[in-house]
Amino acid sequence: MKPFKKFYLEITSVCNLACTFCPETLRPKSFISEDDFIKRLTEIKPYTDYLNFHVKGEPLLHPKLDQLLKHSDAFGFKVNITTNGTLLRKKRQQLLNQPALRQLNISLHSFEGQPFKIDKARYLEEILTFVDELTENQNTIVSFRLWNLQSEGQQTFTEENHDSLVRLCSHFNLDFSVFDDLSPESGVKLKQNVYLNQDYQFTWPSLDEQEDEGQGFCYGLRNQAAILTDGTVVPCCLDGEGVINLGNIKETTFQSIIEGERATAIVNGFSNRTAVEELCRKCGFRKKFG
Repeated sequence: MKPFKKFYLEITSVCNLACTFCPETLRPKSFISEDDFIKRLTEIKPYTDYLNFHVKGEPLLHPKLDQLLKHSDAFGFKVNITTNGTLLRKKRQQLLNQPALRQLNISLHSFEGQPFKIDKARYLEEILTFVDELTENQNTIVSFRLWNLQSEGQQTFTEENHDSLVRLCSHFNLDFSVFDDLSPESGVKLKQNVYLNQDYQFTWPSLDEQEDEGQGFCYGLRNQAAILTDGTVVPCCLDGEGVINLGNIKETTFQSIIEGERATAIVNGFSNRTAVEELCRKCGFRKKFG
């Protein structure tokens, strides 16, 4: 069994939106080249069968998205793409008939908090039209996400969420109310291979956050790892700025990086429920796992 159930292979650091819940990266804006992508697939093939095309950035912006999916299929990878959904109509031909595309996650909360106006009705209609075509022609899972709850005490359905949910109920002709069944703990099946999920908005870890005692557990380098567009290897998908730079895959092998001293110290530390990296001590996600 390959060790990493999740592997985040960032294909671009560029995004076309400015979501309030996702700070813009300070890293140079870039797109992975096709040659570099193939080299990375070769390096990580012994470690995983599943790819996520993001850490930061909007994957659908990549001009050769269709070719990256085809290369992934040739190597036997299954790909999960998380997108804000605004480019689905434009990138329709690059996404359809792609055997590697296992799951498409659509962040429906992306229209919120933009410095410019997004036509919400048109946004939803273009997404739903694409999802209908996608699911009729290939066996891809679709997950609609509303990950914008602020706290456990918040009212479950904001006005923005309510409108989106009403439209989803209508489109999929549901004979039940998602308002009764949907919660952060329980998603809803809308039709075969199409799901709706709700969760709390998460905070990206930052060195500017307050440090705590560092107790907790994390699956970084245990069942997941990530490579940023420039080749920097980081322990998990939340290190969006490459703070925990374990090494660069352009300069050394992936194997030597994850077996190196710094990576080993991270894994051993969390085995003892202790965060050894400063960024990890300022990340609240480790507290979710004990």
